[in-house]
Amino acid sequence: MASYSASAQRLVDEMSVAALADPARALAFQGAPGANSHIAAQEYDGAALPLPCYAFEDAIDAVRDGRADRAIIPIENSLHGRVADIHFLLPESGLFIVGEYFLRIRHGLMSRNLAPPTRAMSHPQALGQCRHWLRAHGIDPVAHSDTAGAAAWVADSDDPGLAAIAPPMAAGLYGLTLHEAGIEDADHNMTRFVVLAREAAAPPPTMPTMTTFVFEVKNIPAALYKALGGFATNGVNMTKLESYQVGGVFVATRFYADIAGTPGDPAVDRALEELHFHCNEVRLLGTYAQGRVRE
Repeated sequence: MASYSASAQRLVDEMSVAALADPARALAFQGAPGANSHIAAQEYDGAALPLPCYAFEDAIDAVRDGRADRAIIPIENSLHGRVADIHFLLPESGLFIVGEYFLRIRHGLMSRNLAPPTRAMSHPQALGQCRHWLRAHGIDPVAHSDTAGAAAWVADSDDPGLAAIAPPMAAGLYGLTLHEAGIEDADHNMTRFVVLAREAAAPPPTMPTMTTFVFEVKNIPAALYKALGGFATNGVNMTKLESYQVGGVFVATRFYADIAGTPGDPAVDRALEELHFHCNEVRLLGTYAQGRVRE
């Protein structure tokens, strides 16, 4: 399925008309209206005009093509790990990370109230974040491409046992009965979003910063150990490091990393200089203000 259901499409059309009429204020997000990404867009910039996009690639293309000034993309969740493969999506897009936002995730079970729910439809991330609750209540998970999109699908369905797991606000948008809210398996359920733009932006000088980059180490023994040594010796905090393969080969590994600090800081510059020495490629993806201060 590569389109919204009827209930979602009506809202998508309304929001798209407003956002596309004012691209400078448009903030693209993936999902149907009422999704967590929609909520994150509203909370990150209350003056922005959220632009719904069906896929992550569509949201990125909207920025790259000038239909939106920025996009907000979820990249990791505290319960279920990686969300969007930003290390694949971002390096070739030509976009930069200019901000981050942390959203407390809350899920609700909602339906047309035609019968007691026996199946719950939602994004696999949401289903994974509620798996213990679902099992305890004897409700089978059904995968869908989006949380709020699942709510819209349920609103357009006559299936009496079908429910959706989505942000509680989606129940109001699609006329569903909210049976229970806060069904996520842990109170610390948090998703980190990054904000993307066509041009890099300098963060406020008084704000703690993050810098994100990807790199490919040379295919020699202890290359990663040597490449990362400069961050340790210069006291630069690396808060995230993920490996991934590119092009279906297993000869050289690429890494996605976040560090606390800004190029231009002597310690960061020394660490990056040492990283470059041990790598085939280093690509900076952005320096931006921290959404939450890293200790």
